[in-house]
Amino acid sequence: GVEARIRAKGEAIREGKAAGNPPSDADVNALLSLKHEYLQLTGDYYVAPGERRQHRGQRALRVDPLAPPLPPSAFPPYAPRGYFRFEVVHRSRKPGSRARVGRIVTPHGVIDTPCFVPVGTNGALKGVPHDLARAAGMQLMFCNTYHLLVHPGPDVVGRAGGLHRFMHHPTDLPLITDSGGFQVFSLADANAEEEGPELKSRRKRNRDAETGEGTVLDVSERGVRFRSYLDQREIFLSPESTVDAQKRFGADIIVPLDELPPYHVTPERLDHSVRLSHRWMARSLRRHLQDPRGQAMYGVVHGGTDRDLRRLSAAYLASLPFDGFAIGGSLGQDRAEMLDLLDYLVPLLPADKPNHLLGIADDESAAKVVPLGVDTFDSCNPTRLARHGTLYTSAGPIRIAQRRHEDDHGPVDPSVETIPHSRAYLHHLFRQHEPNYVTLASVHNIAFMQAMTKRMREQILRDEL
Repeated sequence: GVEARIRAKGEAIREGKAAGNPPSDADVNALLSLKHEYLQLTGDYYVAPGERRQHRGQRALRVDPLAPPLPPSAFPPYAPRGYFRFEVVHRSRKPGSRARVGRIVTPHGVIDTPCFVPVGTNGALKGVPHDLARAAGMQLMFCNTYHLLVHPGPDVVGRAGGLHRFMHHPTDLPLITDSGGFQVFSLADANAEEEGPELKSRRKRNRDAETGEGTVLDVSERGVRFRSYLDQREIFLSPESTVDAQKRFGADIIVPLDELPPYHVTPERLDHSVRLSHRWMARSLRRHLQDPRGQAMYGVVHGGTDRDLRRLSAAYLASLPFDGFAIGGSLGQDRAEMLDLLDYLVPLLPADKPNHLLGIADDESAAKVVPLGVDTFDSCNPTRLARHGTLYTSAGPIRIAQRRHEDDHGPVDPSVETIPHSRAYLHHLFRQHEPNYVTLASVHNIAFMQAMTKRMREQILRDEL
């Protein structure tokens, strides 16, 4: 094994030194490559017998930023899962459309695609009980590993029996959790070369104990160390530990650790980031396959707006036994750039597996990405906008605080059945800061998005979309 090869190479170098022959660069690089291979296979640094393990898991290993990830031969070939499958029900025959209707079958229920996925950051949709979300048409809910790591922690959730039991979530409604990487790297500083407009929002400054918020401390080949925004304690997140946490959470679909660079980075920095994400995701997949526990794992395609890197990422991840694929990283600075990128990228993904667009699911974007072949998409925007007074309607978003709604006793959207309450009533609740407003408005926007995707499925079946 690799451990024996490390010892043999180290012994050869020591013998050469004793004989007055210092090691060549090739010998040193060969030893470093073996130690990197050990890290990829085990998730930890190699420590020789009798060597004292240093604080925080050994000194950082020098790794070539272009070092390859684990090869496909390091994994078993993909085999159908008894607990997870994707069925394509119909592909649109409309010229120029790649839209499709599908079914994702999970241990906790079926997801009809295309599907909008609401985000319950802390294991809850803010102000929306599970039964109301279900009544609004929710079929899949997204929870954030980063926030659940910080509080209450995977051990607490694990002792409860997983997120479904901890949340008292309906057992026939699936869950998806991310790796925590997006939130961690959203806290990182964007330097002068990296700042710029971006479709996905990011925090532009580091957070620290003085502000009472989190901060990234360091990033290494082994993983990322950050400070909790809640109590400033240090937390280490590795490709293996995020999988271990998501095993405790027990979601139906889980995601490997990846790095998220901002929109404006140099081509070299983006290339290094994609390759680091590949090495991390391969390690996460390896840990996941050791104990699948009825969970599916989606690989995350990266590369920013660089088409060559996107193609490279899609090809490598498609060669590994992932159950589906998520589209992550920066998608551009506006919707037009995102749509142009997706038009190129989606056909590169395996057609027999589901795909998921991470963090983009406003009503206008959803209507545009489904014809490109996107299956599922998540965003906190519909519920966040609702809380702040913006409601979706077929005629475009409305600001419920405006006085013109004060005496409007009609439904929020006459064309879409969502909640039975009038615009006037929601205007009143919002202006009076009534907590019930958050619930009703959020349910309306969720129901609107679910009704929209249901209508899309019907249009695809008729080859109209």
